[in-house]
Amino acid sequence: MNTYIEKLTNLLLEKNDMISYIQAKTWVELLWSDFEATYAKAGHAYQGEKMTEKIVTQWIENYGGQLHLFQSSRDDVNDYLNQSRGLLH
Repeated sequence: MNTYIEKLTNLLLEKNDMISYIQAKTWVELLWSDFEATYAKAGHAYQGEKMTEKIVTQWIENYGGQLHLFQSSRDDVNDYLNQSRGLLH
């Protein structure tokens, strides 16, 4: 899984130059776990890391350039995402 996370982190950094490496990796990990949890809660059988990589790649391609604008209603998520604000690459 670490190979997928690293690859997706680098893709996100290509799409968004307003976030740091740590923030990009955090986003990828959050998107990855959110997809897998939501997919499981919906009762679908686990399709493996390739399926998750495909979906997260699509999300990054579509929304990666705007992720730095995201503001969560959950303080713990905001704290996590803002931990390295201003420290780009």
